[in-house]
This record gives sequence, C-alpha cells and structure tokens, in this order.
Amino acid sequence: MTARSGAPLEARSPRALLGLAAVAVAFAAADTYVVVLALPDLMASTGIPIDELQRAAPIISGFLLGYVAMLPLIGRIADLRGRLPVLTAALVVFAFGSLVTALAYDMPSMVAGRFLQGLGGGGLVPATLALVADLYPRERRGVPLGLVSAVQEIGSVLGPLFGAVVLALADWRAIFAINLAVGLLLAAAIQLLGRSVPTRARRRVPDPVGVLLLAVVLGAGATVFWSPPRLMADLTWGELLTPVAGSGRWLTPLGLATIVAAVLLVVRCATAARPLVDLRSWARSTREADLVGALLLAAALGGVILAFATADPEVQAFSEQGLWYLLGAAVATVALVVHLRRTATPLVPRGALRARPAWGAVLVSFFVGAALIAALVAVPLFARSTSYRDSQLMAALVLVRFLVALPIGAVAGGYLTRRHSAGAVTAVGMVLASVGFALMSQWDSDALEGWSCNVALLVGGLGFGLALAPVNAAVLASTDDDVHGLASALVVVARMVGMLVGISALTAIGLRRYYAAQDKLRTVAEICGPEATKVCKAYRTQQLDAAITQEQTVFLGAAVSAALAAVLALVLFRGAATRALPAADLLRSAG
Repeated sequence: MTARSGAPLEARSPRALLGLAAVAVAFAAADTYVVVLALPDLMASTGIPIDELQRAAPIISGFLLGYVAMLPLIGRIADLRGRLPVLTAALVVFAFGSLVTALAYDMPSMVAGRFLQGLGGGGLVPATLALVADLYPRERRGVPLGLVSAVQEIGSVLGPLFGAVVLALADWRAIFAINLAVGLLLAAAIQLLGRSVPTRARRRVPDPVGVLLLAVVLGAGATVFWSPPRLMADLTWGELLTPVAGSGRWLTPLGLATIVAAVLLVVRCATAARPLVDLRSWARSTREADLVGALLLAAALGGVILAFATADPEVQAFSEQGLWYLLGAAVATVALVVHLRRTATPLVPRGALRARPAWGAVLVSFFVGAALIAALVAVPLFARSTSYRDSQLMAALVLVRFLVALPIGAVAGGYLTRRHSAGAVTAVGMVLASVGFALMSQWDSDALEGWSCNVALLVGGLGFGLALAPVNAAVLASTDDDVHGLASALVVVARMVGMLVGISALTAIGLRRYYAAQDKLRTVAEICGPEATKVCKAYRTQQLDAAITQEQTVFLGAAVSAALAAVLALVLFRGAATRALPAADLLRSAG
C-alpha cells in the first residue's frame, strides 16, 4: 500500500483506515445539505429577513466555493505529500470551519465558516479516492469505489434528516458543534490508525509554546465571537469587549489579543524546530503543487460558481452580476493556460490526462453533473408547485426516494465494473437515468399523488448510482499513481461545474417555455375579479400548467444530457483496464 508513488504507507489496519475516510466523506456530504432546514434560523441570526432569501445565497455559495475551487490543489498535495496528512488536515479544517460557523454573529463570519467547511469537506474526496487506488489493484477497485460513492450519497440523504433531528432538540448552532466534535474525533482516529505500531523513539511531545498559543487563540477567539451578554455587562470584565478605537469586536482588547496570539502561533509554527504544525513543510508542498496555477484555477472556477450558485433557479439562469463573474472566469482561464505552458512544475503535470479514458472521465463527469442537478433542484420545485405548496419539508422529502436508490446503484455499479467494462456500466446507468427523466417529463399536476412517480425517481437514482464508481475507476486506471489525487479531484470538479452550468442552461430553456405560456394568460388575467370567479380559477389552473411545463422542459433536457453522457462513456472509456481480466485475455485463454 502506498501513499504516493514509491512511498510506503504504514498503517495498523488499512481497511479500517479506508472505512474511517469513507465515514468522513459521508459526514462532509451530509453537511452540504444540513443547512436546508436550518437556513431560516441562520438568516435570523445574521439579521436577514426571511423574505429576502437571495441575501442568504453566500451561505450556500461560500460552501460550494470552498468545496470546489481549491480541490485540484488539495488533490495534487495529496499526491506529493501523501493521503493521510491531507485527510487529517482536511478534517481539522472542516472542524475549525464548523467552530467558526457555530459562533458566527454576522454574514461575513458565517460565510467564512462555511467556506472553511467546504474546503475541508472537499479535500476529503480526492484523498479518499486516491487511497482506494493505493489499497487495491485496478481490477479490484470497483467495489470499494462504489462503497465510497454510496456512503457519500447516504450522507447526502441523511443530511436534511440529521438537521431536522438536531433542530427538534436544540438550535442550529448545535449542528455545527456536532460537526466540530465528529471532525476532530475522525482526525484523531485516522492519525492513530495511519501510524505503524508506535515505539518510544518515535513519540514526541507537542510543542508546549504552540499548544499554549493555540489555546489562547481558541479561547479568546471563541469569547470574541460569542460575546456573552453577562460578561459584556460586567463593569470590570466588560472592558475586555469594549472597542479601544472605532467599532467592531476585533478592535476590543480581547479581539486584539486574539489577533496577536494568532500571528505569534503562525510565526512559532514556521520557525520552531519541532512545531505543532509544520507550516514550512506544508508551504513547500503547496509550492511544489503549483500554488499560482491553483489560484488561477480557483479564480476561474469561483467565477463560474458565483455566476450560477447565487442565482434563484426559479426565476433566472444566473445572477444579475453573472456576466461579470463569467468575464473574470474567462480572464483567469486564459492566464491559467499561459501559466501551465510556462511553468516547470504545473498544477496539472504534462501528459497526466493523456489517456483517452482519463480526460474522457472528466468530460463524462461534467454531463453526469449537468443531468444530476435537474433531479436535485427540479424535483423539489415540481413538488412545491403541485402537491406540497405549503410545505418545503414535504417537497424536499420527495427527493429522498431518488437519493435512496443512488447508494444502492453505486455499490452495484462498483461490483459490475469488476466484470464488465467501465464504459458499458456507465452507459447502462446513464440510460436508466435518461429513462427516469423522460418519465418525469410526462408528470402532470397529480403525478406525485400516485405510486407511479416512484418508478421514475427510483430508476433515475439507480441509474446515477451505477455510473459513479466506473467513472472514478476509469480515471484511476488510466492515470499514473503519482497523479491519482489530482485526477480524482478534477473528476469531482467537473461534476460540480456540470451541475452549476447544467441547472443554468436547463433553467434558461425552461423559463423560455414558461414565459411563452404566461404571455397567453395576460389577457385572461386582466379580467380576473370577484365577478369572474370561474375565469380566474381557469387562469390559476393555466398558470400552474405553465409552471409544470417549465419543469417538464428541465426534465427533458436532463434526459438528453444523461443520454449524451452514456454515449460519451461508451466511446471514451475504451481501453480503461478496470476489469479483473480484459476481454482479449479471456478470448486468448479460450483458444
């Protein structure tokens, strides 16, 4: 088992280590959706009125930005430094982000916490997928890759339910307090299992000065965030939270002390012989991974994310500032291409994705994401427009039927990849997804009242699940060991970008159909009044039909995207050695 090319990975229990990493991925995936039900409470805590939902968009987009933008850099560092250090560091960052979010008192602090959560949670994915490649030969990776994908989707299913249970017993801050505790426990367990049997010579006492400074930063910083009313009202201790100049919590004596302690901690970690955190080593790995290229790629991805993630999918394709975001992304992309051509150690090593299945997996993942987002967004919107107009929770629970089938399909897809080509398994899965969307495109206003809607949801979820493992298996089988982390990260990034671009394109097409239908109703709307009850009722019915037409168009577009992913997988995954025995060997052995 290797952590990187040529470097042995010592561990007490490799399989248990992979299990812990998978649990961490599932927990981070749950955090993606855990804010769905808690969002009104988060808005109230930051002073945002409930009727100004668009102002809360940074809470969601901040997490996505952290999850996607720096993912390639983290994947590359996992190739250079090893899987376990990245897994542990990602969990610590996730836990720290949870702490910041739990103590957040305004929008900037909450967005910062969510960004750190996304950064840590996203970093777990490529390191875990690369760990599978370290543990298993290419012909046996299908099932473990399927299991990792399955637990990730299970986390997505359990996220809203976990949030609902916590909110029934406590306030929203308890969600992130639990995240903090679980993140630190998993980091400690992975660090412990990742070591060989310890000896007295290898043990070392943590830097006492670093520990002291860290305790001051955490204790004083948490007090500044929290600002307990009783402490602020005290005539003596309240001076610690009174600004010495201007206004703001960080200009208080305790806030300034926190800043000074944080600076001293960074200096200590950068200069001590045996620091609490070896910042010099991490900085060296970051430079080797091409920090400049990573920042340019982050700027390009960030522009795309902000253009689409800050939009309201019910009324617009992308945000009002979307064109400016996309322009910035285009400039950053051009700068990235120039940089990659000139630098000696690029973020994406030359030839890393030279094999057709390798870059093909990135392309297929994009279209998988473009189709998948239609289910994640359009199904709840359809439910809210028809059967569950007064319940956001019940509308969201309709999607659970789709998400439950996803992990089942992921495990099945991993098993099938051991015996059949990755292209064939992916194609079958995406054809099933296309069929599911085609059935959804025929839904009417009463579709969710009967049992038949479950067929479309289950078939679609099963199809997407089948495609997850073979796509990852294809890219890992077609790239070198020393770029597995980067390759896995690029597949995840492609799927996330595909989701954002896909919902924008599908929404734009759907809105065009919706407004075309609305134009026909304006004349009827003008005569609606108390004396025209029947006419107005007919108008409302036709207005609902226009909304349904919009969602049907989105479903039909997703069916086309899924079918395109199936065709691309069949063509591009040829030659990916993911099976236990290639077909040519089977033919030769048969004479």
